[in-house]
Amino acid sequence: MSDRLLAGLAGRNPVGLGRHLAVHGPMPDVTSELVREVTRAGLRGRGGAGFPAGIKLAAVAEGRRPVVIVNGTEGEPMSAKDRSLLRRTPHLVLDGALAAARAVGAHEVLFCASPQANAVVAAALAERAAGSRREPRVTVLESAPGYVAGEETAVIAHLEGRAPRPRVTPPRPAQQGYRKRPTLVQNVETLAHIGLIARHGAEWFRERGTSDRPGTTLVTISGAVQAPGVYEVASGMPLADLSRLAGGLTEPARALLVGGYFGAWVDEDGAGMTLDDADLRRHGAAVGAGVIVVLGASACPVAETARLAGYMAGESAGQCGPCVHGLGSLAGVLDRFATARTVPGDGERLVRWTEMVSGRGACAHPDGVARMLASATRLFRTELEEHAHHGACSGCAAPATLVLPGPSRARAAA
Repeated sequence: MSDRLLAGLAGRNPVGLGRHLAVHGPMPDVTSELVREVTRAGLRGRGGAGFPAGIKLAAVAEGRRPVVIVNGTEGEPMSAKDRSLLRRTPHLVLDGALAAARAVGAHEVLFCASPQANAVVAAALAERAAGSRREPRVTVLESAPGYVAGEETAVIAHLEGRAPRPRVTPPRPAQQGYRKRPTLVQNVETLAHIGLIARHGAEWFRERGTSDRPGTTLVTISGAVQAPGVYEVASGMPLADLSRLAGGLTEPARALLVGGYFGAWVDEDGAGMTLDDADLRRHGAAVGAGVIVVLGASACPVAETARLAGYMAGESAGQCGPCVHGLGSLAGVLDRFATARTVPGDGERLVRWTEMVSGRGACAHPDGVARMLASATRLFRTELEEHAHHGACSGCAAPATLVLPGPSRARAAA
């Protein structure tokens, strides 16, 4: 199966404009019809929530003086797909961003990503400067650090000079976002797909994937695999095939973390599950940001989950009790399991407190953490009991599988 988003890659260098056009062809003239074409394509956002891209485009197109924000924040530590696209195929992302802007009537595009990615984007924009087509104005800006900083309302807050905290109260960005203007905030991969849909149309896009999640999707596969990296696959691919795609396992698998740190742990190689939200929901998981982490049998799932819980508690936006106090308390319970310091009732507390924080937060952060912890409690029940009764296991000293960045500057400044 040939790549779509990753077509034309050669080595690690960015694909230049000439090669980009040779691989994908020229961009057609884009009109508001693209909004309907994206809707017919069934493209869902690839940033994590999976919201239909066509609905967002249509809502923004109804407003006055709209603006487009390219969200390259990628706060998910185990994901590398967006920065890979920005650093290697910047012209395809620019195609999608500019096409989306023209389709909704926006004259301004704000590009929000890391300094390294922005340098590549700036070079790509310079390549295009000699072109005669009048494009929307593109401004390249640095993203904020932190897990919650990639949520669309947090991105808007950061670009307005405020702390990058998400909010869930109306109005939504499509109605009133950046500087109170209708704002389309789209993930990097989503916009790259729009760049291809503008060229090839909805039916072409639907030739791959599932009816619920058409098209291809990028997945970042890591952990106990021979060749960790970013891969393009058709939505609906069996999870059991993903480790083989990444060169096979380096040791037997104990579990998979599917969807990233807001995702869920599933058993071993995910037998019987596919990379499709409708299927994964039956197992308490979701495609999310396209993260697949293979936890090897030599690792300790209790220690890994405890470290992850501590990190996610520290990434709280600090806006509500369930997040600040609830996640901190849950992290403390899991740390006691991991370090053989449990007290009577910790098992019940872990289950009860996880249920209590879900659905009560000021943003989606406690919900995402609760989903991950609920899956760990179900799947690693035996290991939790063994730690409670017998202390740390040999896997506790194994090298960490999950990447946990240091404290974000955003929280320190908030």
